[in-house]
Amino acid sequence: MSFDPQREDYERLGLRFARSLDSNDPTNAARAFANFGRRFAQDRDSLPQSDADRAFHLVSEATRLIDYELPFATDERAATIIETGHRLLDEALAIDPLCFDALRMKRAAQSGSFEGFLEYLADECEMVRLSCETQRDEALRAACAGERVRLATDLAMRPYLRWLAAWSEQALICGRNKEALGVAERALQEDPRDKADVRYTMALAYAKLEDEDGLDKLARSNHMAGRPRPEDDPWMLLAHLALAHKRLDMDVAGKDLDKILATFPHAAEALLRQTELPDGVYARLAVVSGSEDELILAISEATVLLQEGFDSRGKGVLSSWIMHEAMLRRPQAALALIADCQGNADEDDEPTRQGDGS
Repeated sequence: MSFDPQREDYERLGLRFARSLDSNDPTNAARAFANFGRRFAQDRDSLPQSDADRAFHLVSEATRLIDYELPFATDERAATIIETGHRLLDEALAIDPLCFDALRMKRAAQSGSFEGFLEYLADECEMVRLSCETQRDEALRAACAGERVRLATDLAMRPYLRWLAAWSEQALICGRNKEALGVAERALQEDPRDKADVRYTMALAYAKLEDEDGLDKLARSNHMAGRPRPEDDPWMLLAHLALAHKRLDMDVAGKDLDKILATFPHAAEALLRQTELPDGVYARLAVVSGSEDELILAISEATVLLQEGFDSRGKGVLSSWIMHEAMLRRPQAALALIADCQGNADEDDEPTRQGDGS
C-alpha cells in the first residue's frame, strides 16, 4: 500500500535505462538490462539519469531516515537523522528546484503550525498540477512502447497525487473535514485506483462528519473501482465502528471490534496501546496490507475519532470504550501488556535505585 520511494527510484532509473537501450539490437539490449538490478544496487552512478532522477534518489534517502528511522531513534540519533534528512532535501532542491516532494517535505518541517502548512499546500497545488501535467504530456509524446508510456505518465503525476493526499490529511487534522473530502475526490478523479490511499483519509472524515451515507458510498466505490481490500481495511472498520458508537448501537460497534480482532495479528495489543505515530512526511507509511503494522497506523490516524470528547479519566470516549471492550475480549493480552509496562517501568527506575545506594 501507499508509495514506496525506493521502489519508485528503481522504476525511474529502470525506465530511463530501457530507453537508452532502444538503439541496441534486442539480444544485446536484453543482456544489458539483465544487469540493471546489480548496477542499480552496486554502481548507481554508472546508470543514465537526469537531474530530476538524482534529486528523487536524495528524497528517497531522506524519506528512509525521516519517516522510517526517526520515529524509533534515540534522542541523540534523532538529531543526526534530522540534520542529515534536511541536508538531503536541500541537495535535492539544489539539483531540481521543481522536486515537489522535497519542497513539500521541507515546508512540513518549517511550518510553525498545522494551519500554516495546510494553507501552503492549498496555495501551491495548482502550480504542482500544471508542472506534473507538462511532464506527463511530454511522456505521452515520447516514441516508446505502450507499457513504458503508462509507467512514465504514472511517475510524472505521482508528486501531484502525494501533494493532494498530504493536503487532504492536513485538512482532516485541522478539522476541515469537508475540505479533506473534496481534495481526496480530486485525487480519485486523477487516479481512480487510488495509489495515494486517500480513501483512508476519506473514511475518517466521513466518520467525523457522522455521514453514514457517505461512508457507505465510499465502500461501494471501492468495489466498483477494484481497489484492494475494500471491506476489511482498518480505516473503514474503525470509521464504521465510530459511527455505530456515536449512535449508541453497541451491537454493531461490538461486531466491528470483533472483526478487527479477528482480522489483524496482535490486534488486541494494538487496540490497548493506541500508539500515536508521527505522520509520514513523504507519504502515508508503506506497510503490508492486513498486518499488525497496518492496524497500528490506522489507529494512530484515527486519533481524530478516538479522542473526541473526554471521559472521567480525561481520555476520549471512543478510545476508552475500545480499550475496555478489548480487555474483556482478550484478557490475556491485557495482562501481558500490563506486565510489559511494569517491566519497562522497573528498568527505568533501576539506575535511580543504584544511584541512591551508592
